[in-house]
Amino acid sequence: MAIPATQMRPGMVIKHNNDLHSVFSVEHRTPGNLRAFIQAKLRNLRTGAMFEHRFRSGDAIEKITVDEVQMEFLYADGDDYHFMNTENYEQMHLTRDILGDAVEYLIPNLQLKIEFFDGKAVGVELPQTVELTVVETEPGLKSATASSVTKAAKTETGLVVQVPPFINEGEKIRVDTSEGAYLSRA
Repeated sequence: MAIPATQMRPGMVIKHNNDLHSVFSVEHRTPGNLRAFIQAKLRNLRTGAMFEHRFRSGDAIEKITVDEVQMEFLYADGDDYHFMNTENYEQMHLTRDILGDAVEYLIPNLQLKIEFFDGKAVGVELPQTVELTVVETEPGLKSATASSVTKAAKTETGLVVQVPPFINEGEKIRVDTSEGAYLSRA
């Protein structure tokens, strides 16, 4: 189904250069006396590579309809990640190259949607936030309050997040999955 570039929204799956891409962000720009254009950040669903592309406002974009299936993450076994369909309890596994950066947010029992195109898994839609346990960080300061000072903290999945100085090892933190940024204590 062809749509104009102005109707592109984050989360859509489009066909661009004969490859499937997930739209990460869309920005409509109108610079001075020049023509308006759409600056879109795309992620190639086959390779996982992210890049920016500029579309003219009138460009026709092929929107792809994907099937979303509600799944629950069970466990990781090397580079294989095992999921269970929450409706019929069927299990399946996906590899790291299909999941991309999403593997850094996968914790057991996490509910998420896996996108299928022509019966093949092409991507994953994570919840907006996930709660991760801090496993390694510098010792916290008792008198530290929230400020612009941050320190690195490694979470249970291996993701490294910049956190305020009052966060200690063993604490649960809420992380934004779209940017990989610390939001709050859980």
